[in-house]
Amino acid sequence: MSQELRAVEWTGNGLALIDQTLLPHRTQIVDVRDVDTLVDAVRRLVVRGAPAIGAAGAYGVAIAVLQGAREGWSEAEVRAAVARVREARPTAVNLMVCVDRVMTRFAEGLDAVLAEAAAVQREDVEANRAMGAAGADWLLKRVGEDRPLRVLTHCNTGALATAGWGTALGVIRELHARGRLEAVYVDETRPLLQGSRLTAWELVQEGIAHYVQADGAAAGTILRGQVDAVVVGADRIAANGDTANKVGTVGVALACADAGVPFLVAAPTTTVDLSTATGADIHIELRGEEEVLEWAGVRTAPTGSRGHNPAFDVTPGRLVTGLVTERGVLEVSAGELPGDRMR
Repeated sequence: MSQELRAVEWTGNGLALIDQTLLPHRTQIVDVRDVDTLVDAVRRLVVRGAPAIGAAGAYGVAIAVLQGAREGWSEAEVRAAVARVREARPTAVNLMVCVDRVMTRFAEGLDAVLAEAAAVQREDVEANRAMGAAGADWLLKRVGEDRPLRVLTHCNTGALATAGWGTALGVIRELHARGRLEAVYVDETRPLLQGSRLTAWELVQEGIAHYVQADGAAAGTILRGQVDAVVVGADRIAANGDTANKVGTVGVALACADAGVPFLVAAPTTTVDLSTATGADIHIELRGEEEVLEWAGVRTAPTGSRGHNPAFDVTPGRLVTGLVTERGVLEVSAGELPGDRMR
């Protein structure tokens, strides 16, 4: 099912987005035909995952063009609306890269904009397929086990987070297709539970054996020898290999380093930002306090407590065993850096 799943789909006059805030209990489509609705969808995580946000942003240029035609906007107003889409979430570089790419066709009109956005979406699926195969090859060679592998992942990196197939979850799906996957440990991914709500939902569709675990259990699971490899995605990768991903990732990487377990980051080249030298230069989005102070609208922390809610953390490149893109695998911790190989 998830092979055919599209979190972002152009309908001819707007975007159809699967509302990921409602999964796994309800599947609902958000019809996006104006910039306000798209910006709200990106900020509320109706659509999430760096590649999926990038695809939505690419089509967002068309949304702005169509809305401008309906409402009589000037070119400057259309460009300002596109800038709002581009800035809807600051950490995921794919959004900015994909909007900028489509804007190179802006002067050619709506058909050219839509053709470029469709190319963004198509190329992401192709890239995901390629990195799935490359990542599976690398893991099987690196781990060197004849038995099926036990893999841990954090957050959601599947079809819901991309234009289709998935990044880190694409590697896992490839292992499953080859009969080389025993089970997946799925971190629940606090505070919004993208692991338990979304990744587990995708794995159920595929019939892949898995265990949902608390984020705090991940390090112990790794150190007790219950995990052969970890595969995660990324929202931005600096030139030195430092990787921003969903908050909680760096603790998983530290446990892998201590246990000698491979830590693999799977992301398309659009996630690599060579203009960002190190992770210290990556802007980390701070989300609303209520996400950590409340649960389902009910206050769980004392009145007077403040919330600290970074959406991402940065894993130093020295902890990244391998970075897999559609071009192959870089062994970052061994000195193969994106800034050296991808310019």
